[in-house]
Amino acid sequence: MFNILQKWLPKIILSPSIFLVTVCIYGYVAWTGYLSLTHSRFLPNFKWAGLLQYQKLMENDRWLTSCINLLVFGVLFIVISIILGTLLAILLDQNIRQEGAIRTIYLYPMALSFIVTGTAWKWILNPGLGLEKMIHDWGWTSFKFDWIVSNEMSVYTLVIAAVWQSSGFVMAMFLAGLRGIDSSIVKAAQIDGASMPTIYWKIILPCLRPVFFSAVIITSHIAIKSFDLVTALTSGGPGYSSDLPALFMYTHAFTRGQMGLGAASAMMMLAGVLAILVPYLYSELRNREQ
Repeated sequence: MFNILQKWLPKIILSPSIFLVTVCIYGYVAWTGYLSLTHSRFLPNFKWAGLLQYQKLMENDRWLTSCINLLVFGVLFIVISIILGTLLAILLDQNIRQEGAIRTIYLYPMALSFIVTGTAWKWILNPGLGLEKMIHDWGWTSFKFDWIVSNEMSVYTLVIAAVWQSSGFVMAMFLAGLRGIDSSIVKAAQIDGASMPTIYWKIILPCLRPVFFSAVIITSHIAIKSFDLVTALTSGGPGYSSDLPALFMYTHAFTRGQMGLGAASAMMMLAGVLAILVPYLYSELRNREQ
């Protein structure tokens, strides 16, 4: 009896979690994929439509704009966050005084939700309330910073807010990687006459390639699913000039009564995540096998 219980106890304990993950994640993903192939509008409609919703999606100007915005936002957000996080990690790796306090300051934005971050930066970037008004009150009336109300520049305000929140997290990742490198390698390079910039560029940073990959995956995931930030900061405006696919999906599925179109956009977002995640996992598993 005891042996039977010992054999089945782990399965019994894990079964509720497995059931919830199967139903609430993979089940709803499959359900969304099915809805994207139907004529669903305000309510699910099981009449088969094939790829009609995907065709409508590709002909939708707002979807195309949101995809372009995602490309601009994602590239700038990922690159700037990684560069800034790496530089901050290298700075803190020099055993400076008050390192703990400085690290806490850099990491603090990550403790906030994107709703709070978006709201705060909406106030800061508001031309009549925030930074521009403050500079004007100081006497520099020619200063202009109205990106948040500009059709061409509004998407870059998302980059500013996202980098402010996430660069500290990237810094923590790289700092943990730097602290895990054997100090004897650095000392040997110094004995050979290599300068610290050369040591970091030629020796240390190449050793942090797994951290770079992890940072790219995490920031890419943040960029693709950014809904709360754009909702709080710009609401996709002016017009839909700063729209992102996540906001497009929510708007069409839940406020415009186009459930099938929203489901199709959700599946396209999932495809984007898988296009980044699957090659990374494949390379990691292949390296471990070798």
